[in-house]
Amino acid sequence: MSLPIVAIVGRSNVGKSTLFNRIIKKRSAIVNNVPGVTRDRMYAQADWFEKPFIVIDTGGIDLDGKNELELQVKDQCEFAIVEADTILFVVDGKQGLTPQDQEIINKIRVSGKPLFLVVNKIDDPKHDDLVNEFYRLGVEHTISTSAEHGFGVSYLMEILVKSFPSDVPEENQSSGIRVAIIGKPNVGKSSLINRIFKSKRCIVSDIPGTTRDAFDTHLEVNGEKYVLTDTAGIRRKGKTSKLLDKFSVIMALKGLERCDIAVILIDAAEGVSDQDATIAGYALERGRACIIGVNKWDLIDKETVDLKSFETKLRNNLKFLDFAPIITLSAKTGYGLDTFFPSIQKVYRDYSKIIPTRKLNDCFAKAVEKNPMSSYRGKFLKIYYSTQVKSCPPTINCYVNYPKGIHFSYERYLINYLRKTLGFIGTPIRLSFRSRHQDP
Repeated sequence: MSLPIVAIVGRSNVGKSTLFNRIIKKRSAIVNNVPGVTRDRMYAQADWFEKPFIVIDTGGIDLDGKNELELQVKDQCEFAIVEADTILFVVDGKQGLTPQDQEIINKIRVSGKPLFLVVNKIDDPKHDDLVNEFYRLGVEHTISTSAEHGFGVSYLMEILVKSFPSDVPEENQSSGIRVAIIGKPNVGKSSLINRIFKSKRCIVSDIPGTTRDAFDTHLEVNGEKYVLTDTAGIRRKGKTSKLLDKFSVIMALKGLERCDIAVILIDAAEGVSDQDATIAGYALERGRACIIGVNKWDLIDKETVDLKSFETKLRNNLKFLDFAPIITLSAKTGYGLDTFFPSIQKVYRDYSKIIPTRKLNDCFAKAVEKNPMSSYRGKFLKIYYSTQVKSCPPTINCYVNYPKGIHFSYERYLINYLRKTLGFIGTPIRLSFRSRHQDP
């Protein structure tokens, strides 16, 4: 089941970003722990009361200037209305109810989406009377908070997560390998999907997905079953390029929640953009197997650009996906489509495989022998044994004498050695270093 999406909407300087940070439990809304992902991010996954969800800070609606008012209100509200499951409309309790607040909330109400009115900047119980005038808006969930100090945020989250739909069991995973084609606007996602569906080898049946604007299509190619999640169709007239970027990220997040393999589509003529790196970073963070699809290869002048130099440049821009295979495609001509599903099969085999414990430990022993571990506080580090605890993605527990002594560079070395020895093409590998006294 896809995670609920919550959008924070409101005028500038009402405390949206502060509330966003409180909800995600981090000091900064711009969070980036993945090397190579350079774009500022206003999206995050939060978890309250054991309920995970995606939260979005839509940015302030600047109401200065009558000429810009309608456009800005329209863009921000439509973004929240179209893509969010629930909307948090934040107002400034100290400033009071403004005509602009009323205008915005009326536009949001038309959507029929669940709405929470968050009266912010109520920093002291004695200021509770400031909330009274907002009750006349008739919003059932009108909650006072101080995002800066944290007052009322826990109660807001408690009421919010209770409003989420009950969990729905996932579809039978045996129905096929789940693949999401993701990428920024205009890279050719729709064209590629249409080209795949027109193939005579495909047996296709459409089944509506669990989220708006995303559909699961079951298909069979050469006797193998797949579930293709379509994350295309995100362009809408009148949207700025910045807003399109927001849509592309949200659609990618929706697709990633429901897939085994992410095919990250990139425009061959444009190369890797910051937005491509952002979307690819989300796939890595969520532990999805990855394939980099370079579309529009037919537009490349082969006399001036060779494949090897192109791949080198691409790898330099997406260093954190050095394990992902690259396939060149043309949705227009069908070039490279014969490698599409075989690549998915190969990556999925490594994504889902389990390495026997003995073979895994032999591999680690050889890695350590080739490149011994450094000491930690004057004591030798030692890996006692390792075991794979899950697949999709492969997750391995390594039991050592001093877990804190394992430097991230040595962890990277072990992962690279595993890839060189055992494969794991296209899949992230997660290592967890533990004391022998910790539970598995």
